[in-house]
Amino acid sequence: MSAEKSGWLRAAARSDLGQGEVLGVEVAGHAIALYDVDGDIFATDNICTHAYARLSDGWLDGDLIECPLHAARFDVRTGKVLDPPATEDLKAYPVRVLDGEIQVNLD
Repeated sequence: MSAEKSGWLRAAARSDLGQGEVLGVEVAGHAIALYDVDGDIFATDNICTHAYARLSDGWLDGDLIECPLHAARFDVRTGKVLDPPATEDLKAYPVRVLDGEIQVNLD
């Protein structure tokens, strides 16, 4: 079964994302943020739910991402909003690493 049929899509090379970093990518027309938290990779929508800002331009502190615009914070593992002004959770996506590439499932 191909990656596309199973819902898994290439997001980036594993080597593109260093430990403790956040990387903004486009996957099938979706703006996705990838996070490396202690070697584990997580993925959420890259656009803050409060106002249009790329979370990949924000600050990753452990498993929290802070929006660069108004400092809303989200748990990158779940997408859950933790601090205002945002009130809506981010969509979080399943992630896997296969043959040196980070893949996300947008389904």
